[in-house]
Amino acid sequence: MRSFFKFFFASFVALIVFSIIAFFFLLLMIGRLASPEKVVIGSNAVLVMDLTQSYNEQRIENPLNALLSDDPAQMPGLYDVVRLLRKASTDDNVKGIYLKAEGNGNGFASSLELRRAISDFKKTGKFVYAYAEQMSQNAYYIASAAGKVYLHPKGGLDFSGYSMTMMYLKGTLEKLDIQPQIFYNGKFKSATEPLRETKMTDANRLQTTVFLNELYGDYLLKVSESRGVDTATLHGYANQALIQQPEDAKRLKLVDDLKYDDQVMDDIKRALNLKGDEKVNFVSLGKYDQAHSLYDYKANIALIYAQGDITGGSSNEDVGIASEDYVKMIREVRQDKDIKAIVFRVNSPGGSALASESIWRELTLARKSKPVIVSMGDYAASGGYYISCMADSVFAEPTTLTGSIGVFAVLPNLQGFFNNKLGITFDGVKTAEYADLGSTSRPLTDKEKALVQRSVDTIYAVFKQRVTEGRKLSAQVVDSIAQGRVWTGIQARQMGLVDRLGGIDDAIACAARMANLPEKKISTYPKPKDPLDKLRRTFSGDVRTRMIKEELGDEYQVYRRIKQLKATMGEVQAKLPYEMVIQ
Repeated sequence: MRSFFKFFFASFVALIVFSIIAFFFLLLMIGRLASPEKVVIGSNAVLVMDLTQSYNEQRIENPLNALLSDDPAQMPGLYDVVRLLRKASTDDNVKGIYLKAEGNGNGFASSLELRRAISDFKKTGKFVYAYAEQMSQNAYYIASAAGKVYLHPKGGLDFSGYSMTMMYLKGTLEKLDIQPQIFYNGKFKSATEPLRETKMTDANRLQTTVFLNELYGDYLLKVSESRGVDTATLHGYANQALIQQPEDAKRLKLVDDLKYDDQVMDDIKRALNLKGDEKVNFVSLGKYDQAHSLYDYKANIALIYAQGDITGGSSNEDVGIASEDYVKMIREVRQDKDIKAIVFRVNSPGGSALASESIWRELTLARKSKPVIVSMGDYAASGGYYISCMADSVFAEPTTLTGSIGVFAVLPNLQGFFNNKLGITFDGVKTAEYADLGSTSRPLTDKEKALVQRSVDTIYAVFKQRVTEGRKLSAQVVDSIAQGRVWTGIQARQMGLVDRLGGIDDAIACAARMANLPEKKISTYPKPKDPLDKLRRTFSGDVRTRMIKEELGDEYQVYRRIKQLKATMGEVQAKLPYEMVIQ
């Protein structure tokens, strides 16, 4: 017994000591996050941009990076990168940019923003070199803006044109004896196609063909401007599969030279006048971001980022547009007398129609007291367009996908699945005919179907009314360009859904003009969360996602798609037709 107590108290004391040490270690780490050390860039610096990095609209905070490595705790957002490159173009310490162009983790409009910023940097006379062993097509879209484009002598360049493939689940649902029970309004509203069809409808094939060709046309045009090859010739390269070997890419003037990594490093050293074994001062964008503050504490313009699916209620997630959170945020900015204008940056495929209406309402109130300018990113479609249409001015990139003015609802009937697959049956009582409307344990009656369709039609009518009033278009025009159809930014401008083509900078400049501001001081929203809470959620979220990916492997994308579809069921949605994966 004596030895037991001796062991117990020794363990207890050890636990206390460990807890104290862990507590102070945690305080030290939090202090490191809250007050990061000043970063010195040094002279003769070369910024490194890894195009495989997906730049979020708003900067991403990842405390684990600071705790476990020398990487920055924050990853700059898309507009941060644009401003950092502008800063670097006038920074005497920065001599050039090195683009690692294996792939591209960004959407079409985001890629255009990055490409534009790189082109502007190059105009100052500083060098921009791009290199990859295997360069993807979307990476080449940005890399082609570089002064020199290098490819590995035994590598490759994808230049095959765009394609898009959709996944259909109707056959799976039939095998599981599940009836999706779909309601929608708008002949192009194909969000429910994966549940009710086995291939594209004619309407969806038409709209997809049109906007895919628009996107590809922009690709060819930008490459043509940089490489001095006309668009018809470039299209011929893809159509005839002429780029098969690295030598083909060089011969046809898509790249400047074929070199190994060490040879590219030698070129960079020569550009910097370095000799022998002198090392290049490579600086990541994250490190450069740490060295230069981009934020104004006494701001006069609020830049509100709205990225992800639109949902009701509140959320602790960093990506997503929860209506309750955004209503409070917009109201706070609306009532802040120091804020003279709002730039609402939308990158969303839509979501809940009701949540979209709530956000639309608060932005409409804000517009009565100060200018509200919308800047559209990769997507501002369906619900994303719903929350944009009331703005004083709407900006979109030529490659933004927008519109999709339409709604749908899915109420699954799982009776066959429960009965025939699992042997489960249901029974019960109710006090009114429609008390259990929407129950997944039985099919809807004809009367119930009529009620649901009426609700969908009503919400669709309200949606079109919001667009009619916000865009100052006739009801007939809105009805003709609605119908759930997806448009590119260029098409949307031609039809009046968008006012001007341009990026975030253009929208901010417009806000400053409308508010008569002599200088632009920007404050971003949502505001950063508590570092300790962020650390906890980042760790738990990363671990959970990693475990699911490892378990499912290649089927993870199918899992994600099914999970997204499940989230749309039971509520009227204003959402983009499908998850668009364009290659």
